[in-house]
Amino acid sequence: MGNQRVFKSSDHMQASDGEPIRSVVQESEHAVIVAWHVEPGQTIAPHTHPEGQDTWTILSGHGAYQVDEHGNTVQVMPGDVVVAKQGQVHGVKCTSLEPLRFISVVAPIDAGYVLLPPRA
Repeated sequence: MGNQRVFKSSDHMQASDGEPIRSVVQESEHAVIVAWHVEPGQTIAPHTHPEGQDTWTILSGHGAYQVDEHGNTVQVMPGDVVVAKQGQVHGVKCTSLEPLRFISVVAPIDAGYVLLPPRA
C-alpha cells in the first residue's frame, strides 16, 4: 500500500458509449473506492451488497436512484450522499443532460455484489 492519500476524482472518471465503467480509485483490506461516470440515459443496474454498505457522494449531474426491488426511485443531485446499507437494493439512471459523476465507497472489501433479476 502506497503513501498517497489524496486522489483527483477527475483522473479516474471514464466515459463509455456502452455500460458505465467502474474505475477503482483506491482499494485496501477495508474498502474499495470507485469513481463512476454515467452518461445521460445510461444506468447502473439494481443490485445489492449482501455483506456490506455502498455510500455514494454525487459530484455532478442528476439521477433516478433506485431504492427497492419494485423500481421505486428518488432523485439524486450534486452534494447528496446516498447510503445503501447491507442488502439494500440500489442502482441509478442518469436523468440529466450532463453525465452523472459520483464516488462510491463499498465497505467492507468483501461486501459482495448481487445483481437483481430483470423486472418482468
